[in-house]
Amino acid sequence: MIEPVLPTPTRAVIPDLPGLNADEAMRRALGNLAQRQEERGSWAGDYGGPMFLLPMYLALCRLAGKPPDAFRTQRMTTYFFNVQRADGSLGLHAEASSGSMFTTALGYAALRILGLSADDTRMQKMARWVRENGTPLGAASWGKFTLCLLGLYDWRGLHPVLPELWLLPASAPMHPSKLWCHCRQVYLPMAWLYGTRATGEIDPLIRALRDELYGPNVYEQLEWEKQRDTVCPADDYRPTTRALQAVNFSQGQYERLPFKPLRKRALDECLTHIKYEDAVTNDLDIGPVNAVFNTVVHHFRGAAGADDFRRGFAALDVYLWDGHDGMKMQGYNNSELWDLAFAVQAVLAVPEQVRAPHAPMVHRAYRYLRDNQILDDVPQAEAHYRHLSKGGWPFSNRAHGWPITDCTSEGLKCALLLEGQYPNEEIPLSLLRDSVRLLLSWQNEDGGWSTYEKQRAGGWIEELNPSQVFGDIMVDYSHVECTSACIQGLVRARKRFRGEFDDRIDPAIARGLDFLRAAQKSDGSFEGAWAVCFTYGTWFGVTALREAGASTQDPSVRAACEFLLSKQKADGSWGEAGDSCRERKYLQHEKGQVAQTAWALLALVRGGCDHPEAMRRAAQFLVDRQERDGSWARESLVGVFNRTCLINYDNYRHYFPLWALAEWSAAAAS
Repeated sequence: MIEPVLPTPTRAVIPDLPGLNADEAMRRALGNLAQRQEERGSWAGDYGGPMFLLPMYLALCRLAGKPPDAFRTQRMTTYFFNVQRADGSLGLHAEASSGSMFTTALGYAALRILGLSADDTRMQKMARWVRENGTPLGAASWGKFTLCLLGLYDWRGLHPVLPELWLLPASAPMHPSKLWCHCRQVYLPMAWLYGTRATGEIDPLIRALRDELYGPNVYEQLEWEKQRDTVCPADDYRPTTRALQAVNFSQGQYERLPFKPLRKRALDECLTHIKYEDAVTNDLDIGPVNAVFNTVVHHFRGAAGADDFRRGFAALDVYLWDGHDGMKMQGYNNSELWDLAFAVQAVLAVPEQVRAPHAPMVHRAYRYLRDNQILDDVPQAEAHYRHLSKGGWPFSNRAHGWPITDCTSEGLKCALLLEGQYPNEEIPLSLLRDSVRLLLSWQNEDGGWSTYEKQRAGGWIEELNPSQVFGDIMVDYSHVECTSACIQGLVRARKRFRGEFDDRIDPAIARGLDFLRAAQKSDGSFEGAWAVCFTYGTWFGVTALREAGASTQDPSVRAACEFLLSKQKADGSWGEAGDSCRERKYLQHEKGQVAQTAWALLALVRGGCDHPEAMRRAAQFLVDRQERDGSWARESLVGVFNRTCLINYDNYRHYFPLWALAEWSAAAAS
């Protein structure tokens, strides 16, 4: 999706306007949301930030001989240089506090693919950082893998990614079906590409890049097998464990065999699963990394993969977003269902007389909600290691096809809130019941909920995490946010379907609450996994406890509120630094952030905080930071995944402050 390139609005602080109050701030925010809403009913937004995605896409463009057009080339170049760090490097994400060899080496190659000269001073600075920090020999494994495809790293310098693992019995501990689905779907095409040693043409640009990245005449002299465990300190967040060393050694011994009778069968098995993933997601795939690598697979299949390649390459367009800082590749095809669910709940929290003029906005949103619920299970689900899907909601849209626990719960909450308002357009009750059954089916043995599937392996398998730069990618763990959302959804479902699911919902909620209470930290906080971090998680933790019936005097609720109060800044705001996720401890941001302030205020209101002045100052901060058009200005990235990579949820700044002001106003008036 390509966002129109608009000038950045001039910031105008609204307290300059006489007589402004929370009601007026809410009216302005509603007007802003209405203006931003797409005709289809959702809110499109920037979901960029990770700095390895666009270089991977451009590697595909290079391999396939399909360079971006002049406009895209210019906007992509603009993006790279807008996020380049002062030392010349690129971070793992756009706001990283340090450079990454993984993204800097790939980014340099991508810019040269886009036509930038090695003599450009910005390029010279980037290349210098690469060479001074150990060259791509120290890039994290995904970086080395992508460079192999281009001919800028040698396959001998990689630990094996064996396609034969897909031939193991599904019950085997090492079978890929045990992995978190994002991890599984990325290493699937990787296995095919490794198994075929797929490499593009070595032409003058590739030869020049070898010299620029490694130094003149160095590439041909390297002893590649000795580089397999070389990792730049900047990329070594998840050091290689002894268990992974043992597995890598075993796989390496297998690769030394001169004859591999299973290789052809294994490649065919991988290709079967690759094509299945393409088919059930309309070629979108679960995310941009496997979407790119699947398409690379089809490119290297030649004529046999021509149609698959054509569809896959065209589908990648929806991952591109042209934003205020240039064209990037987003972390998903969009976040529209997720944003819509929160936006609807924020609007419905506003007093009816204030929101009444925007009834058409809510109606359009309901249609999107209805039209993007998943109507059927995928075919042959068990054979392809897929969970049930029917009745779920995805993060983005129905075409994507992968339902998620918290998206399903937030979608169900919205559907129930709006039930009966549009008699001729209702979501069938049978599908709402399917949503409840799906939520119940996803609960883990520990009482919590994961993301896409139930947890399929023990935490021990994280010892085999080969990514180096990401934390916790191997297992679909239970998360505070997913568990909270599912508890909330089941509480609402129990009220709506009285007596139908009580014998299953009641114990599910009880087990979920046990998980949340056990997850609470000794300081009262809850650690979030999908946004920054303790502020976000604590909002979810408090909300689930209160929704499920805990009183405002519950010790867990009180402790959570006290934790948040201890982190409030002098101006009434909250601001938590993104490195809190990486360090797994609360780190103060230098400035207050509106989304985080909204989460904290919502948690305090819902928790029955008995410090009204603290909440009033938070509300005042939100009002003071609002723009004249009802929006809030861009701030630091607040989304995150796998602990290390921040990502942009641009719409958070548009509806979370509205939601917090609405609930605070109602509580203050009561």
